[in-house]
Amino acid sequence: MKKGLLGYYNYTVVLTYVGMLTAFMGILLVLNKNFSTAVVCLLVSGVCDMFDGKVAATKVRDHNEKCFGIQIDSLSDLVSFGIFPALFVYVFLDNEIAAGFIASFYVLAALIRLAYFNVLEEERQRQSTGLRTVYLGLPVTTIALLLPAVHIAYERGIFKNKLAYLVMLIFVMVGFVSPFEIKKPNALGKVGMIILGVLEVIGVLFLMGWDAV
Repeated sequence: MKKGLLGYYNYTVVLTYVGMLTAFMGILLVLNKNFSTAVVCLLVSGVCDMFDGKVAATKVRDHNEKCFGIQIDSLSDLVSFGIFPALFVYVFLDNEIAAGFIASFYVLAALIRLAYFNVLEEERQRQSTGLRTVYLGLPVTTIALLLPAVHIAYERGIFKNKLAYLVMLIFVMVGFVSPFEIKKPNALGKVGMIILGVLEVIGVLFLMGWDAV
């Protein structure tokens, strides 16, 4: 019988937990229709997800710890980049039936993508000790950059119709389940994504006004 709390609480999973909690705070903000601050929460969750694997790789882990890491990361991603963005779009589009329909299938596509990733990752780790170099299908974290960009563009009048949010969800959910390979970003690619994320935060704070958050 395991003593103490169930699960693992060492530093290798801290970023994963922080990312999920930040996303849940974003969900609460969406329910209160504070969309701009919710967007910032999504970006923070994306940053946490970008580096949690690097942090985990710094510690020698046993088989159970590695399996737990795979599962907890995907479960966190389902909340952060599946349910959170879907709810954001549904509420932002005033609870329209079409938005709810598309958002539901978006969550389903994210669920399938993450579950299939877990299967492939466990198989890969049984065969190799190296780091993953490619992703199969569009990573769910892509929404952490796309949704803020679309939201800022809409608020600044670049997009005149809220349907842009639904088009984005459809595009991304198809990418989740499409069998194409994407090379894993190197250090320079990650720096570029961080810079883009910072610019999006600046877009929320300055282009939309400090009072927006």
